[in-house]
Amino acid sequence: MTPFRIVFLSSALALGCAPSTTKRLGLPPLQAVDGIDLDRYVGRWYEIASYPQRFQEGCTGTTATYTLRADNEVEVLNECRKYALDGEPISATGVARVVNEQNNAELEVSFFWPFWGDYWIIDLGAEYDYAVIGQPSRDYLWILSRTPEMSEESYGAILERVVAKGYPLEPLQKTLQVPKEQVTESSDR
Repeated sequence: MTPFRIVFLSSALALGCAPSTTKRLGLPPLQAVDGIDLDRYVGRWYEIASYPQRFQEGCTGTTATYTLRADNEVEVLNECRKYALDGEPISATGVARVVNEQNNAELEVSFFWPFWGDYWIIDLGAEYDYAVIGQPSRDYLWILSRTPEMSEESYGAILERVVAKGYPLEPLQKTLQVPKEQVTESSDR
């Protein structure tokens, strides 16, 4: 599902099974955004595009819903439909925790304890209307929006910033989403 089930490939990369994109291309360390307000960040996000991942194979209409818990960790609910917008619903629940309290933008997530994967917010709209998620290896990338559609102008500007951060665009694929008019306001947050 969306940015979270990073566990298996991240573990393999950490063990040195394959060089990361960052190492392979000799890129400088990835930077997260300067800071986020978790209260504004929680809620539902729609996946607009992502690097294909095995754990998301066949997913359409992908969403991630974040809920701030009393212990200051974040409950994560990833959902999608298999192969079609009316396909079988699939979901996974996990937890995220802030690892850099100076910016709240560097988190790690777990769907299978004790394994954790990096979840860094590397671009964020001033109105929290979009977010770009990556991790230090640059092997994962998700573009999220508060709505299931994003203007080509906004998407293009995000892509320019993603390239400037050292992400290749070739692997990036747009995600089939439910039309905006079929989304109810209550499902957005």
